Amino acid sequence: MNDLPQDLPRLRILETWLALTLDRVRAQIAAAEQREAERQHGEERRPPTPDWVLELSIGVGAPPAEVHVGGCYATGKRRREISREQALTALAEGVRACTHCRPDTELGVL
Repeated sequence: MNDLPQDLPRLRILETWLALTLDRVRAQIAAAEQREAERQHGEERRPPTPDWVLELSIGVGAPPAEVHVGGCYATGKRRREISREQALTALAEGVRACTHCRPDTELGVL
């Protein structure tokens, strides 16, 4: 059973269509490979997640709002990476501990 046409003009049309389709598929493959390379490059260059984060209040000179474990989803946009000692000091000075990531538990304060 042959599902291809037998005459030359229709075979040439089919050949042209397949060549154009193959070019489109190859272009899509190249674009997908480029996106994957860019994603991998971004992953490699992403800075490491900080261990501890201090969320800052609004305004100049305002006190810090909360202490978070690095990578906490509840951390706001105004934040600063801090060390373990700074996190302990902030909690000791009365800065609130995030209720989602519980940095006070992670630090052994409780």
